[in-house]
Amino acid sequence: MSDPDQTGQKADAPLTPEALAILGKARRSFAISIGILLLGFMAIGFALVYRAMRDTPPPTVAENVVLPAGAEVVSALVSDGAINVTYTVNGVTTLALFDQATGELTREVVLGAR
Repeated sequence: MSDPDQTGQKADAPLTPEALAILGKARRSFAISIGILLLGFMAIGFALVYRAMRDTPPPTVAENVVLPAGAEVVSALVSDGAINVTYTVNGVTTLALFDQATGELTREVVLGAR
């Protein structure tokens, strides 16, 4: 019969010291590469958590602003720390700029009459 192990050694034979040294070296190399991989994943995780925690909350926006009686709102927009409201009263179109945080009127521009 032929030997199932082509090297001529039995499968249960102990490994030679050279083979044990090579196996130990391979295990150390594998452990080092897995350790570096895990450190990389941890660094990515820490970076994601840091980015999520350092972002500031969105700025506060005033809950209401005061317009003249009978004003018909044409448009409203929040931009650059201001609330821009375009409204029409008695055929006169006006752009009012309000402070975004407090809702106080900061400027009013008359755009024209209809």
